[in-house]
Amino acid sequence: MNKNLPSVSHSPVTIHHSRFCLLLVACFVMLSAQAQYQMEFLTRGVYAVPAGNGNVFVSWRLLGTEDNNLAFNLYKKVNGKTSKLNKTPLLKATGFMDEAVDTNAVNVYTVKAIINKKEQAKGESFTLAANAKPYLSIPLRTPTGYSANDASVGDMDGDGVYEIVIHMTGRARDNSQAGMTDPPIFQCYKLDGTFLWEINLGKNIREGAHYTQFMVYDLDGDGKAEIAMKTADGTVDAKGTVIGDSTKDYRNERGYILSGPEYLTVFNGLTGTIISTVDYDPPRYPTLNPTTDELKKIWGDGYGNRMDRFLACIAYLDGKHPSLVMCRGYYTRTVIAAWDLKNGKLVKRWTFDSSTPGNEKYAGQGNHNLSVTDVDADGKDEIVYGQMTIDDNGQGLYTTGIGHADALHVGDLDPNRPGLEVFSIQERFGDAGANFRDAKTGEVIWKKASVKAGDDGEGPGRGLALDIDPRYPGYECWVAGAGIRGLFDNKGNVIADKTPPCNMGIYWDGDALSEILNGVYIGKWDYMNSKMDKLFDGRDFNCISNNGTKANPCLSADLFGDWREEIIARTADSKELRIFSTAIPTEIKLYTLMHNPQYRLSIAWQNVAYNQPPHVSYYLGDGMKTPAKPTIVITNKK
Repeated sequence: MNKNLPSVSHSPVTIHHSRFCLLLVACFVMLSAQAQYQMEFLTRGVYAVPAGNGNVFVSWRLLGTEDNNLAFNLYKKVNGKTSKLNKTPLLKATGFMDEAVDTNAVNVYTVKAIINKKEQAKGESFTLAANAKPYLSIPLRTPTGYSANDASVGDMDGDGVYEIVIHMTGRARDNSQAGMTDPPIFQCYKLDGTFLWEINLGKNIREGAHYTQFMVYDLDGDGKAEIAMKTADGTVDAKGTVIGDSTKDYRNERGYILSGPEYLTVFNGLTGTIISTVDYDPPRYPTLNPTTDELKKIWGDGYGNRMDRFLACIAYLDGKHPSLVMCRGYYTRTVIAAWDLKNGKLVKRWTFDSSTPGNEKYAGQGNHNLSVTDVDADGKDEIVYGQMTIDDNGQGLYTTGIGHADALHVGDLDPNRPGLEVFSIQERFGDAGANFRDAKTGEVIWKKASVKAGDDGEGPGRGLALDIDPRYPGYECWVAGAGIRGLFDNKGNVIADKTPPCNMGIYWDGDALSEILNGVYIGKWDYMNSKMDKLFDGRDFNCISNNGTKANPCLSADLFGDWREEIIARTADSKELRIFSTAIPTEIKLYTLMHNPQYRLSIAWQNVAYNQPPHVSYYLGDGMKTPAKPTIVITNKK
C-alpha cells in the first residue's frame, strides 16, 4: 500500500472498508502488471556440440513455465547401449560435459525432467553424428548475384523448433545513394536444412538496410509464426501469387521509388503465401504521384532519403497479444502504425504521427533502431523509438529532444536504481554524445558531450552497454568516436581509458558477464589489463559478417541449448549458414532467454536497420539475483 497516504481518523467500519478498497486497487494493479504474454511453445532444445579432446558439451532449455529448481537426468545411447551420465540429478545448471565420448560413433543424448522426485517417462533427444563438426550446417539456395544477409527465426509449423528466415541481398544502396538495386528475396529453412519457401519482393521495393524490415512472429496466436513486410506491385509469394500489377516499374532514373502504391503484407510462415495485404500506413503523400516539392515539404527532402527510412517491431500493446508495428521516418516526421492480425486480416490498432498537432516535439527523435519493453511496469509494452518513447495506447509518453542516433540499449542497466534504463548516443555534435536516461520518465541521468576533431562530419556512430567488468555494479557503457573517450560505469564515471570494440554483445562463456561480439568474432574483455582475449572466431570456419563496417552475423540469439546465445553466420561464398553454440560449461541456471518477452521481441527487431544486441528485462550480469518466472502463457503446447 502507499506509505504516503494521509493520516486520517476513521471509524472501525470505515477503516475496514478503506483497507478493502485499497486491497482491491492493489490487486488490480498487480493483475494489470502481471498480464500474461502469449509466447511460443518450445521443446527442451537439447543440443550437443564437440568441445575438443574427445569431449562433448550437452545443454538444454529450462522453459519459462517451469520451476527454477527443476532437476534432470541425462542419458546417452551409443552403439545400441544406453547409460545414464549423471550420478545425481542435475539441478545446478542445464548442461553437462561428457568426457567419455566415442566421436567415431553416433551419440544420442536424451534429457528427462524429474518432477516430485519422479523421472518423467518422456524425454527429448539430440543425435550427434559421428565425427560431427562444431556447428550446424544449412545449405542455401542462394540466387546468382545474391548473398545471405540478416536472419530471423520463428516456429513456422508449431513443433517447438525454430525455422530460419534469411534475407538474400543483391545490389543494395543506402537511401543517400542513387543507383538501381536488385529485388529483395527472402527464404525459409528448417534447422535440418529443409528448404520451405522463397518470396520475391520485386523491383518496386528498393534494397538496402533502411528499406525492408521483416518481422517474423506468431501474430495471431495459433502457435505458428508469420512473416510481415512492406510490399509493392510485383511482389510474388512462394506459390507465385502476385501482389498488384507486375508490369509496373516505378523506379526513376536514379533508382529511387517515389510513386506508386505501397502495401503491407503478412505471409504464412510455413508456406510463404499471402494471408493479408493492406495499404501501407503512412503513404509517402496523400496522392500516388507526389512532386519533389510536395515530398520535401512533408519529409525534409524530395529525393527519397528521409521519406524511406523504415523501422519495425512487435509489441504486446495490450499485455497479452502481439501487435505488428511498422514505422516510417525518424530524421524529421515520424509515423508509427500498429496492426493486429485478426481472423486472417490486418486490423489497424492506432497510428502515431509527429505531424499531428501537439506531437511536434516528437519529430526527429528516432534512431536507426528501436526497442520494445514495458518501461512503466503496467503490463503493456512501450516502443522506445530512439530519444522518444511511445506508450502502449499510441500516445507519446515522453521525448528527451536529444535527437537522432545510431545505437540504443534498453534494460536493467543499473540494478541499484528502480526500473529500466536506456543508453544511447547522439549523432550530431552536442552535449549528449553519450547519454543515460530513465526508461520510464525520460529523465537524463548523465550525459557526455561529443567533440568535433579535424574533419569529423558528425557525432559518435556507435555506442554499447554491457556488463563486462565485475568490479562495478551493473552495465558499463562506451562510445566510438567524437572525442568521447574511456569506459564508463553506469553512473557516468570513467573506469578505464581503453574500451573493447563497440559493436555487439553475446553470452558465451560460463559467467554472467557479457562477451564482445564483433562481426563473427567473440572475445572476453580482460578488465584488469584492458584487452581482448579470443574465445571464438567464425573466420576459422570460413564464415564472415554482414553489412560492411556494421559487422554483424546473420543473427545472434538463444536458439537452443541452455540460456547462452548462438550465432548464425554465412560462409564466405553464401552457400551455407553455420550455427555455432558454446561448448563452455556454466554453473548458472536461467530460463531460456527466448521466454523473456523483451528478449524475444529483441530477436524479432534485431534485423532492423543498424543491428543491435538483444537485452532481457531483468538485470543479467555479475551479482545478479535469480530472475522471477516470466509472466507468459504458451499458445500451442503439445
